[in-house]
Amino acid sequence: MKKAATRAAGLHRASLNKVHDLDAALELMYYGWRGMTLSADQYLAALGLSRPHHRILYVVARQPDISIGSLIDVLGISKQALNRPLGLLLQRELMTSKRSPEQHRSKLLRLTPAGQRIEQRASGYERKVMREAFDRVGQSGAAAWMAVMEAIADST
Repeated sequence: MKKAATRAAGLHRASLNKVHDLDAALELMYYGWRGMTLSADQYLAALGLSRPHHRILYVVARQPDISIGSLIDVLGISKQALNRPLGLLLQRELMTSKRSPEQHRSKLLRLTPAGQRIEQRASGYERKVMREAFDRVGQSGAAAWMAVMEAIADST
């Protein structure tokens, strides 16, 4: 009889052969991301949504009335990649789209109350994981992590 899995399939950290001195850091980045987003992704999946939907909701929650072009720039994706998840969010009335009064060819996006609730809950799961990790490593560890992440983000 098989032992029941105590963790999500594939989430455990593998003992992979290291072919480069930075492989351990790359693996921690990968598994850390998976660990941070696991509960949020499960919540979203129960609603028929996924990570791209959450990324859109996250950005629009923090910049109401963002244009589609600006959203594409912030997310770093193509218009084609945005089309399907954005369409579903609009169809489900989790977001609204209205013409810009200044630029009639531009559409402005805003979350509905339902979209706000979903974004807050999904992001809340991730914030909880971050808070617990920062509490474990202390203020200096959290500051070091922020510095590393800023350096990585600034390299793009």
